[in-house]
Amino acid sequence: MRYEPETDIDNEPDEFESEMIEESLSEYASIKSIISEALPFEILATFGGVIAGIILSGMTEQLELVPGLIVIAPAVLGLRGNISCTLGSRLGSAVHMGLITRVERNPELINNIAGSLTLSLILTIVLGIMGHYITILMGLDSAGALVLTSIAVISGVSSGIILSIITILLALGMFRFGFDPDNVVTPSIATLGDIISMLMLFLATRLVIAI
Repeated sequence: MRYEPETDIDNEPDEFESEMIEESLSEYASIKSIISEALPFEILATFGGVIAGIILSGMTEQLELVPGLIVIAPAVLGLRGNISCTLGSRLGSAVHMGLITRVERNPELINNIAGSLTLSLILTIVLGIMGHYITILMGLDSAGALVLTSIAVISGVSSGIILSIITILLALGMFRFGFDPDNVVTPSIATLGDIISMLMLFLATRLVIAI
């Protein structure tokens, strides 16, 4: 039996499919789509940073009552933003790949959330201890490693839980409404992360002082 090479007719579906994929990818990565989807959320992110600063300015009493709090406050914000934005990126990629299509009993989703919260717990403990010793090394008074660690853990984990829920809803919701989660989720979570983390830091400080 002699081998017959494929004809151009046989290749037509493959060529058509390749053209369709290239066209969709070019639209997905176009400057217009990136700017139109990301710009509104980047503007909101700017306002979110201002709101977080306003909340911090209202914590004068807490900053005076808890020496060393001013040292860990920026770190709590940065830590929360880094972890939550990474979670948002991972969920956005998983949604694109079809690994996450629903919330219930999804191992990919559960692993991402569990990993994010575990990182939050470990790093906030490290942050509280480091904040205490760095404050002392700077020649300043410190409220103590236990107090600073308690504030960091409570604020970090509680904000992590809230932001994880919001991240899931955003990633799935934006994808279903035709938006690219990579353009929307990260700036949104960065904004909400600053505001929510600062609020949780404020509440955690008041709780620890009351105890």
